[in-house]
Amino acid sequence: MPTLFVTGGCGFIGSNFVRHLLRTDPGVRVVNYDALTYAGNLANLADVADDPRYRFVKGDITDRNSVAEALPEGADAIINFAAESHVDRSILDSGPFVRTNVLGTQVLLDAARAKKVKRFVQVSTDEVYGSLGPTGYFTETTPLAPSSPYSASKAAADMLVLAYAHTFGMDAVITRCSNNYGPYQFPEKLIPLFITNLMADQQVPVYGDGMQIRDWIHVMDHARGVEMAWRKGRAGEVYNFGGRCEMANLHLTHKLLELLGKPKTLIKHVQDRPGHDRRYAIDCSKSERELGWTPQVTFEHGMRETISWYQANQSWVSQVRSGEYLKYYEKQYGARFA
Repeated sequence: MPTLFVTGGCGFIGSNFVRHLLRTDPGVRVVNYDALTYAGNLANLADVADDPRYRFVKGDITDRNSVAEALPEGADAIINFAAESHVDRSILDSGPFVRTNVLGTQVLLDAARAKKVKRFVQVSTDEVYGSLGPTGYFTETTPLAPSSPYSASKAAADMLVLAYAHTFGMDAVITRCSNNYGPYQFPEKLIPLFITNLMADQQVPVYGDGMQIRDWIHVMDHARGVEMAWRKGRAGEVYNFGGRCEMANLHLTHKLLELLGKPKTLIKHVQDRPGHDRRYAIDCSKSERELGWTPQVTFEHGMRETISWYQANQSWVSQVRSGEYLKYYEKQYGARFA
């Protein structure tokens, strides 16, 4: 029975990946290793917590001893979702991003070598490519040109992974994905922030003119992509995943207003983010060709489903926004969480 060591499995994308794998493959075991920082939430996987094939271990990927103790010898793969990922936070303080995203990846790579892990899958981001003009697409060979401390830390981690593959012959694969949306996303990100604000008739902050373009992908399409990269990807390769759904932030905001039946007066234009990338767009033809992967969730269906999830899970939203869920961790583990 394959055993996967999934880091950051209590976060948005990680939890959806873990749930997807346990539901679709009865022959897999998952060890979920998560530090339970502010964006990691045990409630995200409450529905699989009692599955005998699932085990949660609280730990930090920068802690060598903790990683070594938790990582099973000869595990089939490390799937590294663990990351600090919010651009605005990285602009305020890049330290946690360098620590988790760079040092943490290095610790995991060393542990993978020591424990003879069969494959290392690094879950990265299209933001490492920088910003596009009005035309063109990111491919796996696009030079890295990160624009924020967050994306710079992810690019550094990717380079470490490729260096370990080259120097030590490690079987490693990197995935880079466009902007995700879907259930369980922490409401500091654009779509869940806007949905939950609009549900409460609160204004939504649109950076600058709102014409920054992003390629949106449903989190379950991303989860399937990571799974297929683990199962079918060629060692030492990078695979891009995108939703083939480019949309300006302002147009996305208008769509959310329409779906939620809210007035345009709730839009509030705010000062643009420093160094804000203008456009991202993914060419995912390599993943389609080599992995047999294609995005399956249309934006219209996925967004309606996402809105319905937040409407049906307002207790989850309120606990996350109030920080109430962190109090449980403090009681359970005897430590405070930032």
